[in-house]
Amino acid sequence: MAEALVALESALLTHGLPYPLNLRTAKALEEAVRAEGAIPKTIALVRGEVRLGLSPEEMEALAQGGAEKASLWNLPALLVQKKSAGTTVAATVHLAHRHGIAVFATGGIGGVHPEPFDESADLLALARTPILV
Repeated sequence: MAEALVALESALLTHGLPYPLNLRTAKALEEAVRAEGAIPKTIALVRGEVRLGLSPEEMEALAQGGAEKASLWNLPALLVQKKSAGTTVAATVHLAHRHGIAVFATGGIGGVHPEPFDESADLLALARTPILV
């Protein structure tokens, strides 16, 4: 039987919460996935490489600050520039689908804001990508 993989976004780790709460929360999310018998795959960019699952050292480095935030619009540039980045819902869903991960979990998504107008790429990515959220 195939392993049950669950993709997790990493923008929570890099931009969502202050350190060290961000690191504790990311680890707790991974543990919750493991407790249900699945394998967590927190997705991020580490020095320009897509990581499907992070080592404890990579999680710590991303949590401490200085990483970019990767969405669909800047993902190619961050890869070429060899940057480290937390992935938004949109980028995580895209990368998970491209790498065969069919299940994704997140604590929140971007929305639509009227002033100034902003429509999150998360909404379109979720609508267009065949992935269970």
